[in-house]
Amino acid sequence: MTVEELARRAGKGDESAFAELVRLYEKKVYNLALRICGNPEDAADAAQEAFLSAWKGLPNFRGDAGFSTWLYRLTSNAAIDCLRRSKHQRGEASLDNEELRLDAVDGTPSPQEQAEDAELRQAVMAGLGQLSEDHRQVLTLRELQELSYEEIASVLDVDLGTVKSRISRARGSLRKILLKNGNLSGYLPSKATEQKGGGRL
Repeated sequence: MTVEELARRAGKGDESAFAELVRLYEKKVYNLALRICGNPEDAADAAQEAFLSAWKGLPNFRGDAGFSTWLYRLTSNAAIDCLRRSKHQRGEASLDNEELRLDAVDGTPSPQEQAEDAELRQAVMAGLGQLSEDHRQVLTLRELQELSYEEIASVLDVDLGTVKSRISRARGSLRKILLKNGNLSGYLPSKATEQKGGGRL
């Protein structure tokens, strides 16, 4: 059964179909909430709130943007709300090695490369915590969730141009933070790459 079919059944009150949707997306929803909120407690609350909103909203869900995009929008909104309510607005997110996409070198990395990657992950994690809510949000969706600009615009319900502008400024802000804290320029996307919409953290 496809996700769309599950969503349609859940929208008609099928609890087993909704349970299957939760099973399929609970990890992605939690990870997205964690990176925006910055701590596990708020992320768990945001994920629960997102799924509750999804259950309530599924009867009116038409599938125009796709279920996952719609669910990411609910998650992002719930996470931002939790972040604003939290006293720990700048907690550190958990960026696991497998989940943080960097420009990796092909083949097995040397011990030195592993150490450099670990240093970069730590620097990125700290840098994300220093960004504004809007900037942290768009980088999370783009670099970690790997959504397209169009998908991010749909998730955040903003214009495509706004998404591109926020991502560009967020990358610039993070670049300044990384350069200020160490010589990490080799890991950052070039201006030309960034203008083409490419490049990863």
